[in-house]
Amino acid sequence: MIAPVIAYYRGGDGYALDKAVLAIAKRLEQATGEAPERWREQGKETSTSAIAEHVSTAPMFGGGTVAVITDPGPLLRSKESRETLEKILGAVAPGNALVFIEQGDAGDKRAAMYRTLEAAVIKAGGEARDFPAPKAGNLQGWLGNVAQERGLKLDREAAAELSRRVGAFVTENDVDRQRMGALAVSELDKLALYRGQEPIRKEDVEALVAEVIPDSIWALTDAIGRRDAAKAGPQLDRLLEGTAIPILVTVLHRRLRELLIVADIVARGGRNPDIMKAVGGAPYRLQKLVDQATSWAPAELADAMEGLLELDATLKGATDAGGTERQVRLAFAVWVRDHVARGASSPIRR
Repeated sequence: MIAPVIAYYRGGDGYALDKAVLAIAKRLEQATGEAPERWREQGKETSTSAIAEHVSTAPMFGGGTVAVITDPGPLLRSKESRETLEKILGAVAPGNALVFIEQGDAGDKRAAMYRTLEAAVIKAGGEARDFPAPKAGNLQGWLGNVAQERGLKLDREAAAELSRRVGAFVTENDVDRQRMGALAVSELDKLALYRGQEPIRKEDVEALVAEVIPDSIWALTDAIGRRDAAKAGPQLDRLLEGTAIPILVTVLHRRLRELLIVADIVARGGRNPDIMKAVGGAPYRLQKLVDQATSWAPAELADAMEGLLELDATLKGATDAGGTERQVRLAFAVWVRDHVARGASSPIRR
């Protein structure tokens, strides 16, 4: 009988996480000659007793069970539950597998309870691996490796175009990259069906793959901060499809207020420690705010903030009166034109 398998996988590469779980299932199947049962639950939707029920009994006939617990956080909130879960790690029966998946690239911001469970898995003889989501500069090479694994011929220009079309060029940290790899692979499979054994070319990608640009509030606020109306307008338009107007107004107002504070501190000869005390944030973010603040005169920032508040009041009245989505989009577009674009026509109070 094959020894039990215990694993802790984490990261933002959804495709690689799924592939790692599939590899465990294949390992059990090769050992028993039978495909194992798959049982997958979210941590918030299961219990320690349910997990124990699926993994603590060795299969008498056929394959075992691969139990996958995604985002186990809710199971780790009480001391009793954590202790029970650690006991289950030592009770996984031969022929079965227990896999925990911590989704997302939290880096150093991981909660201590996740680190503790990962350490317990390793102590119990299990494996722990990190599968970070491919970043903007890495997805092209990542796609090349996937194509090679599958025996596909993907030329460099095609890989670059495919990575661009699934949104890899967006570098902001609030972009959800969890399924970006899976999306890229699904598009790669579609291209493979189209080209067969022939090399996949850039022209094929352009013909078959639609452009998917991840929405990012950080991308929007940075475009506003740089006064890049050409990027801010379309980004804002996309965010309006799935983001509540009060949230957008709040986020934009916060960024303008931060820039006004930073501009005032810099004008008075203040340094980064003064800025950090006033607005908080990591050093790289502070430098970004300083750079963006230089694009504005203080009066322009004040005017943009007042215009945003007026926009908010107008939109509340419009939506209460049954205003159309087109009117909302137009109102935001006018605000970007009048207050964000360089050389905006709105009068600046002195």
